[in-house]
Amino acid sequence: MPSLQTSQTITKEQMCLIEEKPSSCAIIIFGASGDLAHRKLLPSLFHLFVEKNLPPQFYVMGVARTVMTDQQFREKIRKGLSAGPFPQLVEPFLDRCFYLSGDYDGPLVYQNLHKSLNELDKKFQVGLRRIFYLSTPPSLYAPIVNRMGKTDLAYSQLEDPKSWVRVIIEKPFGDSLDSAQSLNRDISSILTEDQIYRIDHYLAKETVQNILMFRFANVLFEPVWNRNFIDHVQITAAEQLGVEHRSGYYEQAGVLRDMFQNHLLQLLALIAMEAPINLNANTVRNKRNEVLEAIRPMSQAEVQTNSICAQYGMGDINGQEVVGYRQEAGVSPSSRTATFAAVQFEIDNWRWQGVPFYIRSGKRLAERVVEIAVHFKRVPTSIFKPLLASHLSPNVLTFRIQPDEGISMQFEAKKPGPKLCMNTVKMDFGYKDIFKGTPPESYARLFLDAMIGDQTLFARSDGVEDSWRIIDPIVQYWEKTPTVSLFEYPAGSWGPNESAHLLSRNEHSWD
Repeated sequence: MPSLQTSQTITKEQMCLIEEKPSSCAIIIFGASGDLAHRKLLPSLFHLFVEKNLPPQFYVMGVARTVMTDQQFREKIRKGLSAGPFPQLVEPFLDRCFYLSGDYDGPLVYQNLHKSLNELDKKFQVGLRRIFYLSTPPSLYAPIVNRMGKTDLAYSQLEDPKSWVRVIIEKPFGDSLDSAQSLNRDISSILTEDQIYRIDHYLAKETVQNILMFRFANVLFEPVWNRNFIDHVQITAAEQLGVEHRSGYYEQAGVLRDMFQNHLLQLLALIAMEAPINLNANTVRNKRNEVLEAIRPMSQAEVQTNSICAQYGMGDINGQEVVGYRQEAGVSPSSRTATFAAVQFEIDNWRWQGVPFYIRSGKRLAERVVEIAVHFKRVPTSIFKPLLASHLSPNVLTFRIQPDEGISMQFEAKKPGPKLCMNTVKMDFGYKDIFKGTPPESYARLFLDAMIGDQTLFARSDGVEDSWRIIDPIVQYWEKTPTVSLFEYPAGSWGPNESAHLLSRNEHSWD
C-alpha cells in the first residue's frame, strides 16, 4: 500500500512561489525632485523595467515644487541610472516619465494632476490603477492626502473591481504616539486601510525576508527558538556616515525615532514572532504585531537602567578626521540630540520570557553593518576536562542584513591533530557567493508588492502605534529629564563604553 506522503521530484522552478504579475498602472511620486526619488525610487523602477517586472503598460508622473519640464526631469533621472548591460532600455523608460510642478498646499496642482493622469491613462491604457508615493516631508502627508480626496484622486470606492488607488507613505509615520494616531485618523478619513502602504524598506531587504524562510522552511532551529535554548539576542544597525544634509530632520528626530521605532523593532518582531498559518499579509502582520504588543513598556526607572544615549564627537573615519555632531552644519552647538542608543527590551510571553533583546544603533561608528545575532545558551556541563562549560563558546547564529548579506553559524570544533584542541569555527552562507549577484534594491521589491496589492512588507496602523508606545517613554524621559547622561563617543568607535556596561551586568558582551 503506497504511503500517504509520497516523494516527488520538484524542479527549481517549482520551488519558487508563484507570485501575481502586476497589472498596468501609473506611478505618481510626490517629491519627485528630491534626493530619495533620484537616489532610490526612480532607479528601482528602472531596475524593475530592465528585469521585465513592470507591467507592459505603465508610466511615471513626478510631482514637486521645483519647476521643471518633462525633458529636464528625464535628464535628471538619466544621471541617476545605472544602465548596466542594457543601455538601450534607458530611453524607452524615460519616454514614460513625466513631470508636473506646483504647490502642495494649493488646489491647482491637484486639479492639473487629475487632468494629466486622465490623459496619460488613456494614452498608456492603464485603466484607473494608480500608486501614489509620498516622498515628501512628513508634515505634508496629511495635507496631500486631504487634497487628493477633494479632487477625486484618492478613490476609496471604485465601480470597476480591476481599478484601484494605493498610497505609499514614507517614514517617519508621526514623531510620537499622539502624532501617529492623529495622522492615522486624518489619512483614514480619506483612504481605507487596504489603500495605505506605510513603507519600511528594511522589511524588503533580502536577508530580512529570509528570516521567515530560515525559521519556518527548516525544521532544525524552530524547536530551539525559545527561552529554553536562547540566551539573548543582539540587533546592531551601525552607520559610518554622519547626519550629512539631514541635520534639520535629525535634530528633531534623533536615533530612536529615526531607527528604533520602525526598522529595528520590525527586525525584532520578525525574529521573535510565532509561525503564521499562511503568508497572507494580515496573517503575517498579526504575528509581528503580537510581538510588539508583548514588549514590556518601561517605567522611568527602567528607562534609566535599560537604555544608553550618546552623541558622536570628533574622530577618525577610514583615516579621515571628521567633526563631532555639534560641529555639523545646521546643528545647535548645545544640542542634546542622541546619535547613538543602546536599549535592552524584554518580551512578556511564554516563548521569550527572561530573554533580553539588546538593540543598538548609531552614526559615525566603526563600520557600516546591520546584523542580528542570536546567542544560544552554553552547554550545561563539560565532558572535556579540565575545560569547564564556561570555557566553551556558545553557538551564535548571525543574520547579516548589510552590507555583506548572509547567514553564519558559530560552533565548537576539534582542531586536526592527535591532541584534543578546540576551536570556534563558522559555517557561512553568503548571498554573493551562492546566488552570484548583489541582492536587488529593497525599494524595487516594495514597488512590486504595492502593484500587486501585497501589504505583507508594509506596516499596519496598529503596528505603527504599538511601536510608538514602546519608544515614547524612552524618548520622553531623555528629552524631559535634564539630568539624563548624554555620553560622548569618538567618531570611528563602537559607541560609548557605557553601552558595554548595559550587557556586562548580565555577563553578556557586544559581538
